[in-house]
Amino acid sequence: MEIPQGPSGVLLIDKAGDFTSHDVVAVARRALNTKKIGHCGTLDPMATGLLMLVVGRATKIQDLLMSEDKEYRGTLTLGKITSSQDKEGEVIEERPVGDLTESDIRAAFDSLMGDFEQMPPMVSAIKINGVPLYKMARKGQEIERKTRPVKVTGYEIHRIELPEIEFTVRCSKGFYVRTYAHDIGQKLGCGAHLSELRRTRSGKFTLDRAVTIPELKTLDRADLLNRMISLAEISLMRGVS
Repeated sequence: MEIPQGPSGVLLIDKAGDFTSHDVVAVARRALNTKKIGHCGTLDPMATGLLMLVVGRATKIQDLLMSEDKEYRGTLTLGKITSSQDKEGEVIEERPVGDLTESDIRAAFDSLMGDFEQMPPMVSAIKINGVPLYKMARKGQEIERKTRPVKVTGYEIHRIELPEIEFTVRCSKGFYVRTYAHDIGQKLGCGAHLSELRRTRSGKFTLDRAVTIPELKTLDRADLLNRMISLAEISLMRGVS
């Protein structure tokens, strides 16, 4: 007797702020009435945008989907350095921003193009001896971390209204946009932290077909299943160069 299979595929979510990626998975489990769900690439609670949920047999390609490049739109605020490198952290240092020109700012962004090493922040999910760094950070511990190779393939600057700079960055997996914001602030000499973040693309997936959190909570299960991207379609998408 053949055991019936549950739903399988990828459900794209437009995550709202103040939700953890784990929160979204919990809502989706109830909405789809299935336990076998994971997510690709954690988004910080303050971040919004594309969160990919792998359902059923799609959990087998989770690592493959997570390995693809990403695109983010964000805002950094100059002059304040925080403990978490984003607006959620405690301000630990303030510096004058000064009369920065657009060319000064572009030079800082240009210096973080291509392949380079990035130091993961203490407030991150990376594990040292099985313990996530953020748990150590909560106890006030500062642990020595190793830099990791990352890559930026492109950026745009959309708005400069000091102390704010709005930008888009295209980057490799494992890239911390808040560390990118922090490092740009260091290069400009005034410090910075990430004040807004939205993931707009992961691999070939964009927000065009994403389900919002209110939709995830209210749509019928059949409607959500219809919004899911099938494994066959994913295979075709990944086959396109």
